[in-house]
Amino acid sequence: MSTGSGADSAPAPTSTHESTTGGTFSSLKIRNYRLFATGAVISNTGTWMSRITQDWLVLSLTGSATAVGITTALQFLPMLLFGLYGGVMADRLPKRQILLVSQALLGLCGIALAALTLTGVVEVWHVYLVAFLLGMVTVVDNPARQSFVSEMVGPAQLRNAVSLNSANFQSARLIGPAVAGVLITTVGSGWAFLLNGLSFLAPLVGLLMMRTNELHASVTVPRAKGQLREGLAYVRGRPELVWPIVLVGFVGTFGFNFPIWLTAFADEVFDGGAGMYSFFNILMAAGSLAGALLSARRRSSRLRMLVAAGTAFGLLEIAASLSPYVWLFALLLVPIGMLGLTTNITANTSVQMAADPEMRGRVMSLYMMVFAGGTPVGAPIVGWISDTYGARVGFAAGGAISVIAALAVGFALARVVGLRLRVDLRPGRPHVRFVPRERLATAA
Repeated sequence: MSTGSGADSAPAPTSTHESTTGGTFSSLKIRNYRLFATGAVISNTGTWMSRITQDWLVLSLTGSATAVGITTALQFLPMLLFGLYGGVMADRLPKRQILLVSQALLGLCGIALAALTLTGVVEVWHVYLVAFLLGMVTVVDNPARQSFVSEMVGPAQLRNAVSLNSANFQSARLIGPAVAGVLITTVGSGWAFLLNGLSFLAPLVGLLMMRTNELHASVTVPRAKGQLREGLAYVRGRPELVWPIVLVGFVGTFGFNFPIWLTAFADEVFDGGAGMYSFFNILMAAGSLAGALLSARRRSSRLRMLVAAGTAFGLLEIAASLSPYVWLFALLLVPIGMLGLTTNITANTSVQMAADPEMRGRVMSLYMMVFAGGTPVGAPIVGWISDTYGARVGFAAGGAISVIAALAVGFALARVVGLRLRVDLRPGRPHVRFVPRERLATAA
């Protein structure tokens, strides 16, 4: 990473990384990434505490799933509006310096919401405002953090590190909701927000302790006109980038609105409370963690895995929406979490590995803009459907759109690479698969 000194821009010594290939946790052998991951798991735990507490606070203040959807939408609206500009900044500036500033600002947002809540003056518009400010910081933080991974671990460990980042996030998701549930019911929401704000000290310390001469050389792009259009044109001309981004856009917009659905199922469908909502999130996190660890073991990102995981994810959401029993609904959350993470990691890694280094910040900003920035569009729609027709209909609608999107992208990718769908009913053979055109012609 280039931070202004000659040492920072030098390639990482070969000896630092030569023995890091292989194994589920191979990226953790790299000191800089280990510091990054340690700080991240602490701040991620705080973030999940804050998310659960924020959703429950809004529901308590308003009694509306739509209000929860609006809060989520406001947090991701800046990504939709300004996400591409964040990618341009991530390509122009040293990513470690960006992260030092952005992580500090995220911590201050958490402390501000804690002060409002602990003093008893918090209103729903306060939560809306802080959610929007968090989103503004995330516009720059997300592409910088995503593309900084390759500087810490290099291309050989990129897939493993991306998967471990997701495992890290989901591990925190197991702890955060449980702690949030205890804090909400014992000492109140304000303390959960305060701990979240303080948790960002951990990544700041980790970033400051990194050995910059061990970072892989990065490409910083000089300021110039037309860099935003250049990034869009670059993605538009590469189907291996376009279609994974399209799929995660639909899945992220309509299939990942779990704050809305899980609050509604816990509060309205199954007559539970904050404890049940936290429990639902823990189960999803367990499945997501399993999906991330399984992804870390794989050595390649196959687009057919992306399509299959996206399709199965949507089908399971539909099945969960129809569940008449709380225990069955809860059990289905585990594979939903696993397949949702598999979809996200496979798309994320495919896009990062296909993008040139000088374009990676802009490509990842487009990826995050589509994945997370679609939430301002999808969350109010799904929240309105859930309020008007019931949580079951809202959940099923999100799953159905995810299935349709995955299948459509699958057929589009097959067409791009010259494949056709083949049905074979003979015993012992795959009944449905994609095969090259010439093989079909030979078989005919």
